[in-house]
Amino acid sequence: METFLYPLAGGLLIGLTTAIYLLFTGKVVGISGILAQALFSKDRFLPLLFVIGLIVGGSAYGILVEPSQPFPEVRSPILLIISGLLVGYGTRLGSGCTSGHGVCGISRLSPRSLIATAIFMTTAIITVFITK
Repeated sequence: METFLYPLAGGLLIGLTTAIYLLFTGKVVGISGILAQALFSKDRFLPLLFVIGLIVGGSAYGILVEPSQPFPEVRSPILLIISGLLVGYGTRLGSGCTSGHGVCGISRLSPRSLIATAIFMTTAIITVFITK
């Protein structure tokens, strides 16, 4: 019974957060767009607060709820930088990230988001099938 409670609570919190962000900013939630606003916009308070909340919330969850989980092994900084740049390029090429298309785009029935999310999910399923 407990195995579905955390994902359910997480999904509800994501929905609530995206609704609150839309209410206060008039913009949909997409992490790549919010990060760009936090770094490059004149009005960066709410986007910066959102990014800080993601970091603090995820860290608090890891410390308080799942302290027995081992910390992931250290990765090469060069590999992390290259990976981050490729993901950033992909989000610009795809006009948004998985969170923006999947959470906000589908709820608005955006054709572009429906197609993008189908491609994300198909790619993820194929990747898991190949690697596992």
